[in-house]
Amino acid sequence: MAPAADREGYWGPPTSTLEWCEENYAVSYYIAEFWNTVSNLIFILPPIYGAIQTYKEGLEKRYLAAYLCLTAVGLGSWCFHMTLKYEMQLLDELPMIYSCCVFVYCLYECFKYKNTVNYPLLFLLITYSFVVSIVYLNLKEPVFHQVNLTLLEKLIL
Repeated sequence: MAPAADREGYWGPPTSTLEWCEENYAVSYYIAEFWNTVSNLIFILPPIYGAIQTYKEGLEKRYLAAYLCLTAVGLGSWCFHMTLKYEMQLLDELPMIYSCCVFVYCLYECFKYKNTVNYPLLFLLITYSFVVSIVYLNLKEPVFHQVNLTLLEKLIL
């Protein structure tokens, strides 16, 4: 948890279910967790460049989707750490689930014929994302998100 001496900033008091160890609004009145916010540039700028290169090279759309998902995670995390609002927390956490599903798809489709789509796997991952999203929106329990994200990460490893 963040230190008790946090300042009130532009976005008001936090409404998120999680708060990290950085003192709120210590560097900027407009950014709740300054360093957690700006460190997300690594998840925004390089993936945008990767997406552009993927498009230029004419690679499969799944690779473009992977880069764009990383960008979405970076933007969502930027918004969350900047505001510490629950809605922005969802913009941070749900794209992580969706991105990992895209990464699982990319990984399990490595040894296939070029430009084919594995519809059963795609359907399974979309359904999983949908179910996790609905349950998480109703539970509002960060541990549920963490367990499901870890499960997807283990599939990637």
